[in-house]
Amino acid sequence: MSHYKIAQIGGDGIGPEVLDEAVRVLEAVQGDGLHFSFEAAEVGAALYRRTGEDLPRETVDLCRAVDAILFGAAGLPDIRHADGTELTPQITLRMVLDLYAGMRPVKLYPGVPSPLRLPAGGRIDYVILRENTEGLFASLGGGSKVGEELAVDTLVITRKGTERVVRRAFETARVRGHGAPADGVTRVTCVDKANVFRSYAFFRQVFQETAADYPDVRTDFAYVDAMSMYVVQAPWRYDVIVLENMFGDILSDLGAATVGGLGLAPSGDVGDRYALFQPCHGSAPDIAGKGVANPIAAVLSAALLCRWLGLQHRDPAVTAAADRIDRAVARALTDPRAHTRDIGGSASTRECADAVIAAL
Repeated sequence: MSHYKIAQIGGDGIGPEVLDEAVRVLEAVQGDGLHFSFEAAEVGAALYRRTGEDLPRETVDLCRAVDAILFGAAGLPDIRHADGTELTPQITLRMVLDLYAGMRPVKLYPGVPSPLRLPAGGRIDYVILRENTEGLFASLGGGSKVGEELAVDTLVITRKGTERVVRRAFETARVRGHGAPADGVTRVTCVDKANVFRSYAFFRQVFQETAADYPDVRTDFAYVDAMSMYVVQAPWRYDVIVLENMFGDILSDLGAATVGGLGLAPSGDVGDRYALFQPCHGSAPDIAGKGVANPIAAVLSAALLCRWLGLQHRDPAVTAAADRIDRAVARALTDPRAHTRDIGGSASTRECADAVIAAL
């Protein structure tokens, strides 16, 4: 029997709502030697308003003690630090737990509308690997402001930080195995601004040096401004994309827009020991409590959690659970009655998740 302990951290806004549905799906996929147990913890802006802390020590300790973390969303626009920035406990957790690889799958499921006009047979199925702890985000809490005239944040690229996320990108391409939809070639694309900035030229240098250890995987390069055009014009050309933190933050939301929006965009923040999985969307306080939020991103994040556990523990039972959830989501989304309003339907959060569970 495989037994995995999962931290269930709902957070703010719609976070707890969509996370509850992801937990229901994990409970439904149990059996045949697989079991999950869940322990709830608090983070976020609402907690900060009540207690003065957005990430209690108890929550961090729990995250270190479990096998994986399932996270909802955090932050509310009307609760901010004195400098005007939002509370971001999820980013703090990335730094504290060294979750250096941000995995952002971008996949268009049959039945889901895309704003793109795809050619016959055109499919979108690639993964963005975003360096999570360096880049411009290295300035988190450390930038400087001088009076009302000057503010500075520093972009940081290190060899170690770049090499490990690049290795993760190549290993992800190998595990995916099927390559880019257009040609089936297993490929990693390095995205940067190496033509202008020394920091990004260094990122590309380390990428090229690391790529030598993966002769079976083809390499590709693009500048980030051009890449924002390419993933709209021909997203089927891509398999795995690796890039710096801020560029990854932006490009992953652009990719999500091409496959139905953030309600269908899962993510994993992965390190060597710990991993956190959450939908890419925010807390959406305007629809919180109305039962209309799309739970699919949270459900697919739960599938990523299972897939990571399978790789970490070499456990075919939990890997099979990930495959089952992926197939169930794909089947459920072919029925417009399972679509929530963000993708043109009228299903409630619960009804959408029920359709996935029925498809299991």
